[in-house]
Amino acid sequence: MKKMFCSRLFFFCFVIGAVHTLPAQKPITLEDIWTNGAFNTKGVPGFRFQNDGVHFTRLDDGLIGQYDLRNGERSGVIFDAKSLAENAAPGWEGKFNNYTFSADESKLLLAAGTEQIYRWSSKSDYFVYDLKTKTLTRLHEGPKQRYATFSPDGRKVAFVVENDLYYKDLSSGKTTRVTNDGKENAIINGASDWVYEEEFELVRAFQWSPDGQKLAFLRFDESAVPEFTMEMYKGGDYPELVTFKYPKVGEKNATVSAHIYDLANAKTLTVQTEAAGSPEEFYLPRIAWTPGGQLCITRMNRHQNQLRLLLAHPATGLCNTLLEENSKYYLDLQEPSFLSDGSGFLWQSEKSGFNHLYRYDMQGRQQAALTKGDWDVTGFYGVDEKNGLAFYQAAAKNPMQREIYSVKLNGKSRSKLSGPEGFHSAQFSSTFDYFIHTYSTANTPPQYAVCNRAGKTIRQLEQNAAAKDQQTECGTLPVEFFKVPVKNASSPSGAPWNGELNGWMIKPAAPQFAGQKLPVLMFVYGGPGSQQVTDAWKGANYWWFQMLAQKGYVVACVDNRGTGARGEEFKKMTYLNLGKYETEDQIAAAKFLGTLPFVDPARIGIFGWSYGGYMSSLCLLKGGEVFKSGIAVAPVTNWKWYDTIYTERYMRTEQENPKGYAENSPVNFADQLKGNYLLVHGLADDNVHFQNAAEMANRLIAADKQFDNMFYPNRNHGIGGGNAKIHLYTLMTRFLDEKLKGTGEVKEPRP
Repeated sequence: MKKMFCSRLFFFCFVIGAVHTLPAQKPITLEDIWTNGAFNTKGVPGFRFQNDGVHFTRLDDGLIGQYDLRNGERSGVIFDAKSLAENAAPGWEGKFNNYTFSADESKLLLAAGTEQIYRWSSKSDYFVYDLKTKTLTRLHEGPKQRYATFSPDGRKVAFVVENDLYYKDLSSGKTTRVTNDGKENAIINGASDWVYEEEFELVRAFQWSPDGQKLAFLRFDESAVPEFTMEMYKGGDYPELVTFKYPKVGEKNATVSAHIYDLANAKTLTVQTEAAGSPEEFYLPRIAWTPGGQLCITRMNRHQNQLRLLLAHPATGLCNTLLEENSKYYLDLQEPSFLSDGSGFLWQSEKSGFNHLYRYDMQGRQQAALTKGDWDVTGFYGVDEKNGLAFYQAAAKNPMQREIYSVKLNGKSRSKLSGPEGFHSAQFSSTFDYFIHTYSTANTPPQYAVCNRAGKTIRQLEQNAAAKDQQTECGTLPVEFFKVPVKNASSPSGAPWNGELNGWMIKPAAPQFAGQKLPVLMFVYGGPGSQQVTDAWKGANYWWFQMLAQKGYVVACVDNRGTGARGEEFKKMTYLNLGKYETEDQIAAAKFLGTLPFVDPARIGIFGWSYGGYMSSLCLLKGGEVFKSGIAVAPVTNWKWYDTIYTERYMRTEQENPKGYAENSPVNFADQLKGNYLLVHGLADDNVHFQNAAEMANRLIAADKQFDNMFYPNRNHGIGGGNAKIHLYTLMTRFLDEKLKGTGEVKEPRP
């Protein structure tokens, strides 16, 4: 682990000592970062493991090749689009975007002409290829389909078309329409609405039963959900209007119900998910069949502080409760991992105060705590039932790092599979005999290797040596960790909170900066359960931060209260007061940075995107005596304009929590603006609507406050496509040079 430090003397000595030893730097440019891709690190293609656990497949220019994981050599060709005639099936044009296997790997589903809908959702023209008969069949004549999925026996395919659920019998070619009431912006069968997709990451809302004789699906009635309209500017005389259902805080959600369709009798059964006589609104974010053929439905109340796993009988639709969890705060959505022998399931819970793995039987009784301690499990990779092992990722040693572990299903014999300190993650093969190991640190680009189940490296895949050479060539500066001591801070209990916040920093060290008081840019996200201060590679922003350091900026980042991997109380301390304690912590961190001998306390700025944009706005407005400048990209500016599931999870409704909304929404503090503010938003942001920026601008204008702003037509929450990204980063860099750095004497670095 890199040495932690907070001593002013250490900071001072480091800067003075380093300036005499740095070699000449190659300038880092925005063009190289965002246009030329000169600093892009190499990744490895996604691994689609086959059933044998040693082979995987990969799509390359219309060819699906089979490769041996152990040596990387291609061992066969599964499918080659060039071997088929263009008219091999109606609508087939010889190209496809994606593919999936049937369970026995005898058939392929090929997705062609894929169109993105929202963040995760899409629709395609699907084709079925039989690997034995070498025949290609179009799945459906008509509009594009969503989420085509083989039945467990591979004989049927279910899919969604225009909000209705269908299935096709591949042997007879007969297509059966399961539902008939699907309608845009009204009824959705077998797929989710916008808010479930965004906040629960649910898109395919149907599941085949283990015997392939039933289809369970969710039905969304969003008729009463208010609509939101965005304008798209595509060169015509009038803008194109895009309207979709979006439930803002306190508004009506879609009414969601669970159903089971029996293929044998073509009848649909409604599952009794609602408690008798209970008018309470609820969510159904997950459905899954148990190995024994019961349907497990996850049910959460609207406040998301109660979660129940319901087991539905497939013949009656009647439910009993398998497991129930409650919280005085909120519960993160978890999924049961059922054991194939029907003996029970694995479950993640924060009931001990930290996120851990537990084993339960099918009566909902805890059998074992697989993990325990004052640390969090941060990822669950699955169960190797043959060997009685569970595999997971954890921050067991340090909240800023990650390790990979295995443990027996009785909670004994925990084994660490990852190596040196840093950030480790894994993707396991279907048999858990091998895994793809990803490793990085804040100063080491990602490295990829194939490891066996004991964690021993079998072969290296990618070391990103070129990126390391670029670090040397550009004279990149080390990302170093530090701690911010916080004393007597406010807390929900009313008692003073004393603790430490984790941070990282990049400090200029060129000779011309010696003895100067330098400007600081703080980077913030800070949302519930998130982390920016990790010992992991930071992607493209790493190079922008290094570029700013070359120009004489100190770049720093601090994880405030409310962030993750430090237990439930630290994460959920911000409940009902999103923004309050986070802002106080960022202001405290800025004051701490201002005491360092190489920092100019009059030139501290802050930048964030999305929740980070919300934070940078609130910090600039509430901390005007500390922050000189702030950049907010795609910020929420009033929580009442964001969606129900996310906002109410942490804040409840405005009617229930008026003080929390009033005291922590940036629009209410527009008249307190003292510094320089850059407000940026995409006009086609379906997530955080442009309304947030428009209303913020209205409040600033009403308060006669000058500010800078930029809007990006047709761009969504990520503001990408075309030259949008380099345009944005050029804008932000110029803003910082003019509004933050420009008042000082910092010189440009020598070429």
